[in-house]
Amino acid sequence: MTGTKCLFVPGPTNVPEDVRKAIDMPMEDHRAPDLPQFTLPLFEDLKKIFKTQSGQVFLFPASGTGGWEAAITNTLNPGDKVLASRLGQFSHLWIDLCQRMELDVEVVECEWGTGVPAEEFGKRLAADTNHEIKAVLATQNETATGVQSDIGGLRATIDAANHPAMLYVDGVSSIGSVDFRMDEWGVDLAVSGSQKGFMLPAGLAIMAASQKALEASKTATMRRCYFDFKDMIATNATGYFPYTPPMSLLRGLRASVDRMLNEGLDNIFARHNYHAEGVRRAVEAWGLTLCAKETKWQSDTVSAIVVPDGHDANAVIQRAYHRYGLSLGAGLSVVAGKVFRIGHLGDLNELMLMSAIAGAEMAMRDVGIPIEAGSGVAAAEEFYRLNGADMEMAAE
Repeated sequence: MTGTKCLFVPGPTNVPEDVRKAIDMPMEDHRAPDLPQFTLPLFEDLKKIFKTQSGQVFLFPASGTGGWEAAITNTLNPGDKVLASRLGQFSHLWIDLCQRMELDVEVVECEWGTGVPAEEFGKRLAADTNHEIKAVLATQNETATGVQSDIGGLRATIDAANHPAMLYVDGVSSIGSVDFRMDEWGVDLAVSGSQKGFMLPAGLAIMAASQKALEASKTATMRRCYFDFKDMIATNATGYFPYTPPMSLLRGLRASVDRMLNEGLDNIFARHNYHAEGVRRAVEAWGLTLCAKETKWQSDTVSAIVVPDGHDANAVIQRAYHRYGLSLGAGLSVVAGKVFRIGHLGDLNELMLMSAIAGAEMAMRDVGIPIEAGSGVAAAEEFYRLNGADMEMAAE
Protein backbone atom coordinates (compact mmCIF):
# COMPACT_ATOMS: atom_id res chain seq x y z
CA MET A 1 0.00 0.00 0.00
CA THR A 2 1.31 3.44 -0.90
CA GLY A 3 1.18 6.42 1.44
CA THR A 4 1.56 6.58 5.21
CA LYS A 5 -0.26 4.25 7.58
CA CYS A 6 -2.57 6.17 9.90
CA LEU A 7 -2.02 5.42 13.60
CA PHE A 8 -5.11 5.92 15.76
CA VAL A 9 -4.65 3.45 18.56
CA PRO A 10 -4.64 5.04 22.05
CA GLY A 11 -0.89 4.55 22.33
CA PRO A 12 1.69 4.49 20.99
CA THR A 13 0.77 7.87 19.55
CA ASN A 14 2.27 9.87 16.71
CA VAL A 15 5.76 11.23 17.40
CA PRO A 16 6.09 14.88 16.28
CA GLU A 17 8.89 15.56 13.82
CA ASP A 18 10.92 17.74 16.19
CA VAL A 19 10.68 15.08 18.90
CA ARG A 20 11.70 12.36 16.45
CA LYS A 21 14.71 14.41 15.39
CA ALA A 22 15.70 14.93 19.02
CA ILE A 23 15.72 11.15 19.49
CA ASP A 24 17.72 10.55 16.31
CA MET A 25 21.11 11.45 17.74
CA PRO A 26 24.58 9.99 18.15
CA MET A 27 25.20 8.04 21.34
CA GLU A 28 26.47 10.14 24.22
CA ASP A 29 28.23 9.70 27.55
CA HIS A 30 25.62 9.22 30.27
CA ARG A 31 28.29 10.07 32.86
CA ALA A 32 29.45 13.25 31.13
CA PRO A 33 30.39 16.09 33.51
CA ASP A 34 27.80 18.41 31.98
CA LEU A 35 24.89 15.93 31.99
CA PRO A 36 23.27 17.49 35.11
CA GLN A 37 22.82 20.71 33.13
CA PHE A 38 20.39 18.71 30.98
CA THR A 39 18.74 16.36 33.49
CA LEU A 40 18.10 18.60 36.49
CA PRO A 41 16.00 21.16 34.56
CA LEU A 42 14.14 18.25 32.92
CA PHE A 43 13.18 16.85 36.32
CA GLU A 44 11.89 20.27 37.37
CA ASP A 45 9.89 20.82 34.19
CA LEU A 46 8.28 17.38 34.47
CA LYS A 47 6.95 18.43 37.87
CA LYS A 48 5.03 21.17 36.04
CA ILE A 49 3.30 18.53 33.90
CA PHE A 50 2.21 16.64 37.02
CA LYS A 51 1.35 19.95 38.72
CA THR A 52 3.41 19.22 41.78
CA GLN A 53 5.87 21.37 43.68
CA SER A 54 6.56 19.05 46.60
CA GLY A 55 6.61 15.71 44.78
CA GLN A 56 9.57 13.97 43.16
CA VAL A 57 9.62 12.80 39.57
CA PHE A 58 11.13 9.44 38.60
CA LEU A 59 12.08 8.22 35.13
CA PHE A 60 12.44 4.45 34.89
CA PRO A 61 13.40 2.67 31.65
CA ALA A 62 10.14 0.72 31.45
CA SER A 63 6.54 0.90 30.33
CA GLY A 64 3.71 2.18 32.50
CA THR A 65 3.42 -1.30 34.00
CA GLY A 66 6.95 -0.90 35.34
CA GLY A 67 5.83 2.36 36.91
CA TRP A 68 2.95 0.53 38.61
CA GLU A 69 5.38 -2.03 40.02
CA ALA A 70 7.70 0.71 41.26
CA ALA A 71 4.80 2.47 42.98
CA ILE A 72 3.66 -0.70 44.74
CA THR A 73 7.01 -2.20 45.75
CA ASN A 74 8.47 1.02 47.10
CA THR A 75 5.62 2.01 49.38
CA LEU A 76 3.76 -1.07 50.60
CA ASN A 77 4.42 -4.25 52.56
CA PRO A 78 3.45 -7.84 51.75
CA GLY A 79 -0.08 -8.47 53.00
CA ASP A 80 -1.10 -4.80 53.02
CA LYS A 81 -4.68 -4.16 52.02
CA VAL A 82 -5.42 -1.91 49.04
CA LEU A 83 -8.77 -0.81 47.61
CA ALA A 84 -9.29 -0.96 43.85
CA SER A 85 -12.07 -1.15 41.27
CA ARG A 86 -12.14 -3.44 38.25
CA LEU A 87 -13.80 -1.49 35.44
CA GLY A 88 -11.64 -2.29 32.42
CA GLN A 89 -8.62 -4.25 31.27
CA PHE A 90 -6.00 -1.89 32.65
CA SER A 91 -7.55 -1.52 36.08
CA HIS A 92 -7.77 -5.33 36.04
CA LEU A 93 -4.06 -5.62 35.23
CA TRP A 94 -3.18 -3.31 38.12
CA ILE A 95 -5.22 -5.52 40.46
CA ASP A 96 -3.48 -8.60 39.06
CA LEU A 97 -0.07 -7.02 39.66
CA CYS A 98 -0.98 -6.25 43.28
CA GLN A 99 -2.20 -9.78 43.85
CA ARG A 100 1.01 -11.22 42.42
CA MET A 101 2.89 -8.96 44.84
CA GLU A 102 0.97 -10.68 47.65
CA LEU A 103 -1.12 -7.67 48.57
CA ASP A 104 -4.63 -8.11 49.96
CA VAL A 105 -6.72 -6.45 47.24
CA GLU A 106 -10.26 -5.43 48.13
CA VAL A 107 -11.85 -5.31 44.67
CA VAL A 108 -15.00 -3.39 43.80
CA GLU A 109 -16.41 -4.98 40.64
CA CYS A 110 -17.88 -2.38 38.28
CA GLU A 111 -19.73 -2.51 34.99
CA TRP A 112 -17.28 -1.90 32.15
CA GLY A 113 -18.13 1.51 30.80
CA THR A 114 -18.44 3.12 34.22
CA GLY A 115 -15.83 5.05 36.18
CA VAL A 116 -14.14 4.82 39.56
CA PRO A 117 -16.94 4.24 42.14
CA ALA A 118 -16.04 7.08 44.50
CA GLU A 119 -19.21 6.74 46.58
CA GLU A 120 -18.63 3.02 47.18
CA PHE A 121 -14.98 3.67 47.97
CA GLY A 122 -16.11 6.27 50.51
CA LYS A 123 -18.39 3.76 52.23
CA ARG A 124 -15.64 1.17 52.48
CA LEU A 125 -13.10 3.67 53.76
CA ALA A 126 -15.53 4.98 56.37
CA ALA A 127 -16.16 1.41 57.53
CA ASP A 128 -12.42 0.76 57.80
CA THR A 129 -12.09 2.24 61.28
CA ASN A 130 -8.83 0.37 61.94
CA HIS A 131 -7.31 1.90 58.79
CA GLU A 132 -6.29 -1.45 57.39
CA ILE A 133 -6.58 -0.09 53.84
CA LYS A 134 -3.19 1.41 53.04
CA ALA A 135 -3.79 2.63 49.51
CA VAL A 136 -6.61 3.47 47.10
CA LEU A 137 -5.93 2.65 43.44
CA ALA A 138 -7.68 4.64 40.72
CA THR A 139 -7.37 4.62 36.94
CA GLN A 140 -7.94 8.18 35.73
CA ASN A 141 -8.50 7.05 32.16
CA GLU A 142 -9.47 3.43 31.50
CA THR A 143 -8.06 3.02 28.01
CA ALA A 144 -9.95 -0.21 27.27
CA THR A 145 -13.40 1.34 27.65
CA GLY A 146 -12.78 5.03 26.95
CA VAL A 147 -13.80 6.01 30.47
CA GLN A 148 -12.40 9.02 32.34
CA SER A 149 -12.84 9.35 36.12
CA ASP A 150 -12.92 12.32 38.48
CA ILE A 151 -9.79 12.07 40.63
CA GLY A 152 -10.46 15.35 42.41
CA GLY A 153 -13.87 14.02 43.41
CA LEU A 154 -12.29 10.80 44.66
CA ARG A 155 -9.88 12.78 46.83
CA ALA A 156 -12.83 14.65 48.35
CA THR A 157 -14.46 11.30 49.14
CA ILE A 158 -11.30 10.00 50.83
CA ASP A 159 -11.04 13.17 52.88
CA ALA A 160 -14.71 12.99 53.86
CA ALA A 161 -14.08 9.48 55.23
CA ASN A 162 -11.14 10.93 57.22
CA HIS A 163 -8.99 8.04 56.04
CA PRO A 164 -5.17 8.16 55.80
CA ALA A 165 -4.84 5.78 52.84
CA MET A 166 -2.49 6.90 50.10
CA LEU A 167 -3.97 7.64 46.66
CA TYR A 168 -2.32 5.99 43.65
CA VAL A 169 -3.38 7.06 40.15
CA ASP A 170 -2.82 5.30 36.84
CA GLY A 171 -2.45 8.28 34.51
CA VAL A 172 -0.82 6.39 31.65
CA SER A 173 -3.32 7.59 29.04
CA SER A 174 -4.30 10.84 30.75
CA ILE A 175 -1.34 12.75 32.18
CA GLY A 176 -0.19 15.35 29.68
CA SER A 177 -3.52 15.15 27.82
CA VAL A 178 -6.26 15.85 30.36
CA ASP A 179 -6.24 17.85 33.57
CA PHE A 180 -4.19 16.29 36.36
CA ARG A 181 -3.36 18.10 39.61
CA MET A 182 -1.12 16.03 41.82
CA ASP A 183 -0.73 18.42 44.74
CA GLU A 184 -4.25 19.85 44.71
CA TRP A 185 -5.85 16.39 44.53
CA GLY A 186 -3.51 14.87 47.11
CA VAL A 187 -2.22 12.16 44.78
CA ASP A 188 0.61 10.21 46.39
CA LEU A 189 1.80 8.20 43.39
CA ALA A 190 1.06 8.99 39.76
CA VAL A 191 2.18 6.79 36.89
CA SER A 192 2.38 7.62 33.18
CA GLY A 193 4.20 6.34 30.13
CA SER A 194 6.20 7.94 27.35
CA GLN A 195 4.10 6.55 24.46
CA LYS A 196 0.85 8.42 25.18
CA GLY A 197 0.45 12.13 25.90
CA PHE A 198 4.21 12.61 26.02
CA MET A 199 4.33 11.71 22.29
CA LEU A 200 7.40 9.45 22.47
CA PRO A 201 8.14 5.82 21.68
CA ALA A 202 7.44 3.39 24.49
CA GLY A 203 10.27 2.88 26.94
CA LEU A 204 9.91 5.34 29.81
CA ALA A 205 7.78 5.00 32.92
CA ILE A 206 7.26 8.62 33.94
CA MET A 207 6.00 8.93 37.49
CA ALA A 208 5.85 11.19 40.52
CA ALA A 209 5.71 10.49 44.26
CA SER A 210 4.48 12.72 47.08
CA GLN A 211 6.45 13.35 50.24
CA LYS A 212 4.07 10.98 52.04
CA ALA A 213 4.90 8.24 49.54
CA LEU A 214 8.61 8.95 49.84
CA GLU A 215 8.37 8.60 53.62
CA ALA A 216 6.52 5.30 53.18
CA SER A 217 9.32 4.08 50.89
CA LYS A 218 11.80 4.35 53.77
CA THR A 219 10.09 1.62 55.77
CA ALA A 220 8.35 -0.46 53.07
CA THR A 221 9.57 -4.06 53.11
CA MET A 222 8.72 -5.32 49.63
CA ARG A 223 11.75 -6.54 47.72
CA ARG A 224 12.93 -4.29 44.91
CA CYS A 225 16.19 -3.57 43.17
CA TYR A 226 15.87 -2.12 39.68
CA PHE A 227 12.85 -0.06 40.70
CA ASP A 228 14.18 1.13 44.07
CA PHE A 229 13.34 4.77 44.80
CA LYS A 230 16.32 5.00 47.13
CA ASP A 231 18.85 4.43 44.35
CA MET A 232 17.08 6.90 42.06
CA ILE A 233 16.84 9.56 44.74
CA ALA A 234 20.54 9.34 45.54
CA THR A 235 21.75 9.60 41.96
CA ASN A 236 19.06 11.89 40.53
CA ALA A 237 20.01 14.51 43.10
CA THR A 238 23.31 14.94 41.26
CA GLY A 239 21.72 14.71 37.79
CA TYR A 240 22.62 11.10 37.07
CA PHE A 241 20.97 7.67 37.15
CA PRO A 242 21.84 4.46 39.05
CA TYR A 243 22.17 2.58 35.75
CA THR A 244 22.50 3.39 32.08
CA PRO A 245 19.55 5.61 31.10
CA PRO A 246 17.98 5.65 27.60
CA MET A 247 19.55 8.96 26.63
CA SER A 248 17.87 9.15 23.22
CA LEU A 249 14.45 8.91 24.86
CA LEU A 250 15.45 11.51 27.44
CA ARG A 251 16.48 13.89 24.65
CA GLY A 252 13.12 13.26 23.02
CA LEU A 253 11.38 13.83 26.33
CA ARG A 254 13.08 17.21 26.62
CA ALA A 255 11.71 18.18 23.20
CA SER A 256 8.26 16.85 24.09
CA VAL A 257 8.09 18.70 27.41
CA ASP A 258 9.18 21.89 25.66
CA ARG A 259 6.31 21.49 23.19
CA MET A 260 3.83 20.91 26.01
CA LEU A 261 4.94 23.87 28.08
CA ASN A 262 5.04 26.14 25.04
CA GLU A 263 1.50 25.17 24.08
CA GLY A 264 0.33 25.50 27.67
CA LEU A 265 -1.32 22.71 29.67
CA ASP A 266 -4.75 24.35 29.70
CA ASN A 267 -4.60 24.68 25.90
CA ILE A 268 -3.61 21.03 25.60
CA PHE A 269 -6.54 19.94 27.75
CA ALA A 270 -8.97 22.10 25.74
CA ARG A 271 -7.56 20.75 22.46
CA HIS A 272 -8.04 17.15 23.56
CA ASN A 273 -11.63 17.83 24.61
CA TYR A 274 -12.30 19.54 21.27
CA HIS A 275 -10.83 16.72 19.22
CA ALA A 276 -12.68 14.10 21.27
CA GLU A 277 -15.98 15.90 20.83
CA GLY A 278 -15.66 15.71 17.05
CA VAL A 279 -15.29 11.94 17.29
CA ARG A 280 -18.28 11.76 19.63
CA ARG A 281 -20.38 13.72 17.14
CA ALA A 282 -19.43 11.21 14.44
CA VAL A 283 -20.40 8.26 16.64
CA GLU A 284 -23.78 9.84 17.34
CA ALA A 285 -24.35 10.48 13.63
CA TRP A 286 -23.56 6.83 12.88
CA GLY A 287 -26.34 5.86 15.28
CA LEU A 288 -23.84 4.04 17.48
CA THR A 289 -22.93 4.43 21.15
CA LEU A 290 -19.79 4.72 23.20
CA CYS A 291 -18.77 2.11 25.74
CA ALA A 292 -18.78 4.90 28.35
CA LYS A 293 -22.22 4.65 29.94
CA GLU A 294 -22.63 8.33 30.82
CA THR A 295 -21.44 11.63 29.39
CA LYS A 296 -19.47 12.38 32.58
CA TRP A 297 -17.31 9.34 31.91
CA GLN A 298 -16.48 10.01 28.27
CA SER A 299 -12.73 10.08 27.75
CA ASP A 300 -10.96 12.92 26.00
CA THR A 301 -8.11 10.65 24.90
CA VAL A 302 -9.84 7.57 23.47
CA SER A 303 -13.34 6.66 22.29
CA ALA A 304 -14.43 3.02 22.53
CA ILE A 305 -17.22 2.59 19.95
CA VAL A 306 -19.75 -0.23 20.36
CA VAL A 307 -20.70 -2.05 17.17
CA PRO A 308 -24.31 -3.26 16.73
CA ASP A 309 -25.29 -6.71 17.94
CA GLY A 310 -24.49 -9.38 15.39
CA HIS A 311 -21.40 -7.57 14.13
CA ASP A 312 -17.74 -8.12 15.01
CA ALA A 313 -15.61 -5.11 15.90
CA ASN A 314 -12.51 -7.11 14.99
CA ALA A 315 -13.74 -7.30 11.41
CA VAL A 316 -13.87 -3.50 11.33
CA ILE A 317 -10.32 -3.29 12.67
CA GLN A 318 -9.01 -5.84 10.16
CA ARG A 319 -10.72 -4.12 7.22
CA ALA A 320 -9.55 -0.67 8.28
CA TYR A 321 -5.95 -1.85 8.53
CA HIS A 322 -5.64 -4.01 5.43
CA ARG A 323 -7.78 -1.95 3.05
CA TYR A 324 -7.23 1.61 4.24
CA GLY A 325 -3.95 1.51 6.19
CA LEU A 326 -5.70 2.68 9.37
CA SER A 327 -4.79 1.28 12.79
CA LEU A 328 -7.70 1.29 15.24
CA GLY A 329 -7.60 -0.02 18.80
CA ALA A 330 -9.13 -3.41 19.53
CA GLY A 331 -11.58 -4.27 22.27
CA LEU A 332 -9.92 -6.08 25.16
CA SER A 333 -11.12 -8.91 27.40
CA VAL A 334 -14.82 -8.37 28.29
CA VAL A 335 -15.36 -5.98 25.36
CA ALA A 336 -13.30 -7.92 22.81
CA GLY A 337 -15.15 -8.02 19.50
CA LYS A 338 -17.74 -5.58 20.83
CA VAL A 339 -15.87 -2.28 20.47
CA PHE A 340 -13.18 -0.68 18.39
CA ARG A 341 -11.27 2.31 19.66
CA ILE A 342 -10.17 5.59 18.12
CA GLY A 343 -7.29 7.15 20.02
CA HIS A 344 -7.31 10.95 19.94
CA LEU A 345 -4.41 12.01 22.12
CA GLY A 346 -1.02 13.52 21.57
CA ASP A 347 0.06 15.33 18.43
CA LEU A 348 -3.18 15.59 16.41
CA ASN A 349 -5.26 18.05 14.43
CA GLU A 350 -8.70 18.03 12.84
CA LEU A 351 -7.68 16.68 9.44
CA MET A 352 -5.77 13.82 11.03
CA LEU A 353 -8.85 12.83 13.01
CA MET A 354 -11.07 13.24 9.95
CA SER A 355 -9.00 10.55 8.25
CA ALA A 356 -9.62 8.19 11.17
CA ILE A 357 -13.35 8.93 11.16
CA ALA A 358 -13.59 8.46 7.38
CA GLY A 359 -11.55 5.25 7.45
CA ALA A 360 -13.60 3.80 10.30
CA GLU A 361 -16.80 4.74 8.51
CA MET A 362 -15.72 3.05 5.28
CA ALA A 363 -14.52 -0.06 7.10
CA MET A 364 -17.82 -0.38 8.99
CA ARG A 365 -19.81 -0.08 5.78
CA ASP A 366 -17.53 -2.60 4.09
CA VAL A 367 -18.27 -5.24 6.76
CA GLY A 368 -22.01 -4.64 6.63
CA ILE A 369 -22.70 -2.32 9.53
CA PRO A 370 -25.71 -0.26 8.41
CA ILE A 371 -24.60 3.36 8.66
CA GLU A 372 -25.24 6.16 6.21
CA ALA A 373 -22.32 7.06 3.96
CA GLY A 374 -20.68 10.30 5.03
CA SER A 375 -22.80 10.73 8.17
CA GLY A 376 -20.01 10.62 10.72
CA VAL A 377 -17.64 12.57 8.52
CA ALA A 378 -20.24 15.33 8.02
CA ALA A 379 -21.03 15.59 11.73
CA ALA A 380 -17.37 15.83 12.74
CA GLU A 381 -16.65 18.23 9.90
CA GLU A 382 -19.39 20.61 10.98
CA PHE A 383 -18.30 20.51 14.61
CA TYR A 384 -14.66 21.25 13.76
CA ARG A 385 -15.56 23.86 11.17
CA LEU A 386 -17.89 25.77 13.49
CA ASN A 387 -15.81 25.49 16.66
CA GLY A 388 -12.26 25.62 15.37
CA ALA A 389 -12.09 29.41 15.56
CA ASP A 390 -12.51 29.25 19.33
CA MET A 391 -9.58 26.86 19.55
CA GLU A 392 -7.43 29.18 17.41
CA MET A 393 -8.18 32.12 19.69
CA ALA A 394 -7.39 30.08 22.81
CA ALA A 395 -4.03 29.03 21.36
CA GLU A 396 -2.95 32.59 20.50
